Amino acid sequence: MENLKYAVDYGVIGLLTILGCWAVLVAIERWWFYARVDPAQFSGLQTYEVVLTKRLVIIGTIAANAPYIGLLGTVLGIMLTFHTMGTTGALAVSSIMIGLSLALKATAVGLLVAIPCVVMNNVLRRRVNELLTLYKVQHGA
Repeated sequence: MENLKYAVDYGVIGLLTILGCWAVLVAIERWWFYARVDPAQFSGLQTYEVVLTKRLVIIGTIAANAPYIGLLGTVLGIMLTFHTMGTTGALAVSSIMIGLSLALKATAVGLLVAIPCVVMNNVLRRRVNELLTLYKVQHGA
């Protein structure tokens, strides 16, 4: 069961940290691209839209799934707490609190990753809509 504690601490929380960093890097790359994109180099609206929305699905997927990954850590942490209580036979408050804090830590990290990802996704998609509207105005589409 000690492996379960490491799975929550390093597996779930580590995965969420990596996903959060990946989402931020994609958002920075996309924002940088939007600032420098030249609509004149695209032959049609659909081609332009495909290029603008490239990799946004990564941020959206992380935003949608980070709470569930955090919830998985919560479930594993609670399982660890119950297992510890059952095997030791003691209802020590300290062991219960450690297990529950581990579970809540996973939930918190899941939300800390998901909420900024939702914001980044919404901001970037709004920028895509602005750029597409400008393209339509400039090209009479």
